[in-house]
Amino acid sequence: MDTTDGAKPLTIGIIGDGFMQPQFFEEALRQRLADRQMAYKHMQLDWPLKVQSTKHDPNLPVAEFVGRPEDYFDFLADLDILVTHLAPITADSLAYAPNLKIIAVSRGGPVNIEMPAARERGITVVNTPGRNASAVAEFTVASLLAETRNLIRGHLSVASGEFRREFYHYDHTGPELCELTVGIIGYGDIGTRVARLLQPFGCKILVADPFKQLTEEDRAAGIEKVEFDELLRQSDVVTLHPRVTPQTKGMIGRAQIESMKPGAYIVNTTRGQVLDYAALYDALKSGHLRGAALDTFDPEPPPADWPLLKLPNVTLSPHIAGASRFSITKAATMIAEDIGLILEGKEPRYPTK
Repeated sequence: MDTTDGAKPLTIGIIGDGFMQPQFFEEALRQRLADRQMAYKHMQLDWPLKVQSTKHDPNLPVAEFVGRPEDYFDFLADLDILVTHLAPITADSLAYAPNLKIIAVSRGGPVNIEMPAARERGITVVNTPGRNASAVAEFTVASLLAETRNLIRGHLSVASGEFRREFYHYDHTGPELCELTVGIIGYGDIGTRVARLLQPFGCKILVADPFKQLTEEDRAAGIEKVEFDELLRQSDVVTLHPRVTPQTKGMIGRAQIESMKPGAYIVNTTRGQVLDYAALYDALKSGHLRGAALDTFDPEPPPADWPLLKLPNVTLSPHIAGASRFSITKAATMIAEDIGLILEGKEPRYPTK
């Protein structure tokens, strides 16, 4: 796939939104493809986004998308290359895009693309694994500190004019990270970064991941790999970072929570499907768990009257762990590089199999 002097330039269409804004991707592409004549067109989705899943439409073979496939048919019609964040691209979509050869998805996995249809058409699909790994890792540690050290509760007491001093009382104050054993479930891009960020605090760090082995650097830092059940039993904090698969859905259920240390904490900045929130509520309400920091939920958004949201021992955020400006420019740079490599006849760095 290439352009030559006098040939019609390739057309790149960018479907972005208020987070993944199209101009960042065009800027990165123009820098990477400076020696090529390209045409660009943008589409920006309304904000705030209303992300849907197969629960909303079980007939669509895609997940975590915005709008309907037909909303994008006209935009796709003349594209050679598509860059998208949340548009659902199905076999029907591809029928409207006869020239499309590359789809780049600015997220960790192309869950909004009907991959069998793309493969059948010979379309190369790339994505951006790890684009927000540092953002999520930083947010995880911040959420843990906020929950254990009463940061949000303290803020609310001052903002309300109460200036409640019981947070200095022994019974209400929290532990320091240096005295805790932190168990990391899932040791990929995010889990490994969480471990690195926690090391200076002096935590004992355990990891459980059947697909990852510790490096010499990990072992030198005192990180230990243990079985999943052993991690639950030993950890003062369990932080969740697995991918959502049939094997990991519901992996932290009632039995697993009951096996955790009395007074332990759970942090969830991965998807809500890995955690049983009814069981979590019971454990927090009874005092078996001391607290939780939750950025993701199931369902999402959670019902406004959900009892879990009313507990005093939770720190809550609206699925924003991966929201950083750097993650946007990183995704744009990764996509621009892969598109450049493909146009040069080379293998992309982040192909989707």
